[in-house]
Amino acid sequence: MMSLPALYVIVLLRFFLSVNARVWNDTGKGSIIFEEAWTIPELIDQQDGTAPPLSQSLDQLKANLLDIHNQRLAEMDASGVDFMVLSCASPCVQGISDPIAAAELATSINDQLAASISNNTMRFGAFATLAMHNASVAAQELNRTVTELGFLGALLNDYQQSGPDNATLLYYDQPEFDVFWQMVTDLDVPVYMHPRVGISQLTALQYQHSIFLNGPQQEFAVSLSTHVMGLCTNGIFDRFPTAKVIVGHLGERITSDLFRIDEQLARRVPEGMPMLRNLSSYWRTNLFETTSGNFATSLLAFHTEQIGLDRILYSVDYPYIDMAEGAAWLKTLPLSSDELTGLQRGRAIELLGLNK
Repeated sequence: MMSLPALYVIVLLRFFLSVNARVWNDTGKGSIIFEEAWTIPELIDQQDGTAPPLSQSLDQLKANLLDIHNQRLAEMDASGVDFMVLSCASPCVQGISDPIAAAELATSINDQLAASISNNTMRFGAFATLAMHNASVAAQELNRTVTELGFLGALLNDYQQSGPDNATLLYYDQPEFDVFWQMVTDLDVPVYMHPRVGISQLTALQYQHSIFLNGPQQEFAVSLSTHVMGLCTNGIFDRFPTAKVIVGHLGERITSDLFRIDEQLARRVPEGMPMLRNLSSYWRTNLFETTSGNFATSLLAFHTEQIGLDRILYSVDYPYIDMAEGAAWLKTLPLSSDELTGLQRGRAIELLGLNK
């Protein structure tokens, strides 16, 4: 149950949002980053087994995840970050199989995050946490967080696990999730698709031969790219042509392989595939990628050729990646002043609706 002070903050937030346009720390030059993790004490043990940055211990990583206004804000100031969008660290409620428990916890997380940043909305925004067992429930919670709490969209940690053995996996490319995507488009907010560690059964089947590949080095891209391409091939963007989905880590390798993906999917059209266009085309209309955790200059250049720099945005993946590393990388990019501004802040202002 929410405390009375937190409830008071939520009421004030609702009033403020109803009468004011968004005000944020717009210096005109600082970065905007939005694949940036935070969590609550009840979920911090989800990070057990995570490999922290080489310069940190797991305890330091956990402390950084729980913090907002101390070391996180200090790093933002030191790295020239104007504004950060926070979201619940993976897997969050996507790792909770019980639908009632997951939905109740999602609401609590959203309220706690809104209360935690209420004293500094100049520097912090939020993506909603959503339990995805029931698309209507998820749609309603998204609506509440955007219209009442001022959240900027949602972040989903790949598939929703469910079932008594955690092995029923829910993907959001099925027709029963159309009510959710309708709400996304009605609200005109983005959905960030983020990776998660697989359920234990998948880990045993796919990675036990070399457990070192389990996680961001391989598993994350394999699993999430399949989910994102499923959104395309199962017609989500044809039914909801204004839906906006963000994919981190420079597109989870999808945009590195668009020629082969298009060529092979063309062979499946006679089988009744719902997708109406080439998969690559949705990167021009519905899909965006960020640089989070993947500061590869040559890859950025290649993806610029493939989908256009206007579909790529800067983010960091804090605290799994240091903000200072990203800030140093930005200074090395062979981009014009206008191109760099668009990458590190301009497109984020538009995509997140910060100028509304």
